[in-house]
Amino acid sequence: MSAAASDPIIVGNIALSFHRAAAGVARRVLESHGHRVESVEAKHEELFDLLRNGDVDVLVSAWLPSSHGEYLSGYRDRVRVLRPHYQPYCVWAVPPYVPVDEVGEVSDLARPGIAEHMTRAIDGINPGAGISRFSATMVGAYGLDRAGYTFAPGDEEGFTARVDRGIAAREWFVIPLWRPQYLNRHHRLRRLEEPKGLLGTVDDACPVIGLEALDRIRPEAVSRLDALRLGNDGVEEIDTLINVGGLSPLQAADRYLADHHSGLLP
Repeated sequence: MSAAASDPIIVGNIALSFHRAAAGVARRVLESHGHRVESVEAKHEELFDLLRNGDVDVLVSAWLPSSHGEYLSGYRDRVRVLRPHYQPYCVWAVPPYVPVDEVGEVSDLARPGIAEHMTRAIDGINPGAGISRFSATMVGAYGLDRAGYTFAPGDEEGFTARVDRGIAAREWFVIPLWRPQYLNRHHRLRRLEEPKGLLGTVDDACPVIGLEALDRIRPEAVSRLDALRLGNDGVEEIDTLINVGGLSPLQAADRYLADHHSGLLP
């Protein structure tokens, strides 16, 4: 390691709760190897710009290739992409009380009698997210716009509040979602089939380290991060501890590591 090894390692995550969950675990791994760690978060495109400019050392995590590949493509030769911590994918989902024989796939939303029953304003998260890009395309591709549906991106707080409010009212609505995300577990939301394949692939959620930062991070810490497997269930468990259990991301990471990965830290 260089003389700058004592500088803090900057861990960046996208400003969404499940990204905070994964970043909390990554931070604990780095700290366990003697590193001082500072955290920053930003919207999707902004965070990848911070990594490009050297203002972030470790990005947790890039969803590759579908959701975030375009943000990393211009400088992938300047970073090291570690093995995936989990394998996320995007979905459209409905509450569990919406009958599967009436709404089983996305095209069902436009059927006469169903569209009138559904709330046709579809809310999303920020426009830079892969799920938001995919969902904007799907409204037209499935003819949902002709049935009165609209899609509007928003922020995480409004998004989660919208789901909680709709469930409480037993409203029929569809929500662009993804795994891992605590709402899946908390509300038992049901995934719709999407036969056109517009929601991208199953991605690999990979930590990304700037090559210059590799000179300051202990090799054994990099190896531990590379070997870390949280899985979608693990990230959802941590995310639920944060959003339902009221823990901070670091507290949730500590609880998860104690329960599942006691041998991960030295």
